[in-house]
Amino acid sequence: MLVIPAVDILDRKVVQLVGGIPGTEMVVIPDPVEAAGSWIEKGTKALHVVDLDGAFGKENNIPVIKKIIKRCDIPVNVGGGIRSEETIRELLDGGADKVIIGTKAVKDHDWLKDMASKFPDRLLLAMDTKGGKIAIGGWQEGSPVSVDEMFRVIKDLPLAGILNTNVDVEGKGKGIDEAQVRDFISRSPHPVTASGGVTTIDDVRKLDAAGAVAAVVGVSVYTGLLEPWKWDLPWESSI
Repeated sequence: MLVIPAVDILDRKVVQLVGGIPGTEMVVIPDPVEAAGSWIEKGTKALHVVDLDGAFGKENNIPVIKKIIKRCDIPVNVGGGIRSEETIRELLDGGADKVIIGTKAVKDHDWLKDMASKFPDRLLLAMDTKGGKIAIGGWQEGSPVSVDEMFRVIKDLPLAGILNTNVDVEGKGKGIDEAQVRDFISRSPHPVTASGGVTTIDDVRKLDAAGAVAAVVGVSVYTGLLEPWKWDLPWESSI
């Protein structure tokens, strides 16, 4: 299982928010390309880049994201406000390893099925949850579609996997919700990358034991609570 640092971009800066709420910035770094480069220097084996401006319906950060990808020689997964085939293709052609789709996919299942068939094994579906329900629109809206219903929709689709961020614990530095993670992974028809609340090595081990294929980390690595670059096998949790 990989531990992957998040590079969340808002207002052209790298930020870490609490529960995805603007104005709760716990970390602000002015240069996203330099921030991404710092993780590469520390030995990360992948990056998780999220365009929060795009997710909130503002002008996207695709140009700077392409600069990040160009600088990296490791897989970069990109998400945030991606709601068209053209954007998916632009990011993949620009070198993204996987593209993360969420709001549009949850709302429009025909579009999701079409994109999955056109880009097999290159798309991660964001099924972020808040209070046990799917959260969309930059986590600001609830979806009428239940988690189980989405699992049924995607069961036979050629997705690369699912990204599940538990918004209830995201950015709070208080640890994961182990019961929620285990329940979600046990029911998911696809491999799960888990995010939200990952604060200690114990959290990472719990996610590994629960069957997550990767853990996305944010506040904890930016503030030094979690230092995977000091592990014997950097950025790998199975140690």
